[in-house]
Amino acid sequence: MKTWNYENEQWVKLPSHLKHLPLFTRHFDLMSWFFRLLWRFFLNGLAFRFLIRLKVKGDFKKIFKDHPRLLVISNHASHLDAVSIAAAIPFAYWLHLYITAAKDYWFANPWFTFFSKHCLGAIPIDRKDKKGEAIRLCVTLLKRLDKIWLILFPEGTRSQDGYIKPFKRGVSIFSLKSNTPILCLYLEGNSKLMPKGRLPKPGTLTVHIGPILPPTDIETINSEYKKWVLSIDPTAYKEGIENEETEDEVFKPAYFEES
Repeated sequence: MKTWNYENEQWVKLPSHLKHLPLFTRHFDLMSWFFRLLWRFFLNGLAFRFLIRLKVKGDFKKIFKDHPRLLVISNHASHLDAVSIAAAIPFAYWLHLYITAAKDYWFANPWFTFFSKHCLGAIPIDRKDKKGEAIRLCVTLLKRLDKIWLILFPEGTRSQDGYIKPFKRGVSIFSLKSNTPILCLYLEGNSKLMPKGRLPKPGTLTVHIGPILPPTDIETINSEYKKWVLSIDPTAYKEGIENEETEDEVFKPAYFEES
């Protein structure tokens, strides 16, 4: 990893909501490790044991050994999605696990900021950013860190009907600019257990671990992901949905939404 000069002007002027990121951290953050351990216990010891049964089909351990730098993409239909992916990944990798999060919501007050930084390892994304700063920040992290798994939901928002929508081009931009491979995941049962606007209910959520794609364009990502998912669940896509996008949809970061 490249050496970072913490005493220069760039470090001094960094906003506080960025200083938890590994690129900008002087040392191992024991507090973040402790609170992530508590969060892990809640997820695996309580939420995904007594309320929802979590199944994982695949081996994250081998993937992490061979691919310490990855973009992790998945379908998105529930607030359960990010936490179920985190719960499925061994805790030993959590300090290298990050997710993009809406800055105006998940960093809006001290309580949310603390949770986002120390439990989620969230990267704050300004959804009103027109200068591409979010892209540059994530690409910088992907380039400079030896180990990072960055969770993205390329649909850009939660699906309201449970069907997978075409991915936005942000994931291909990240991948190509940083030369980072893409790990495909498919969450089966997420929309039924906690659809948008509803509370979670008991059931089974399955995390399918799929192929790793080399850095490539969005058309290939959409095609390969869809082909793989349909081999698991033929009902995952709605017929007649084409891979269309408008200019303002080129980059909608994956984040926890506020509603």
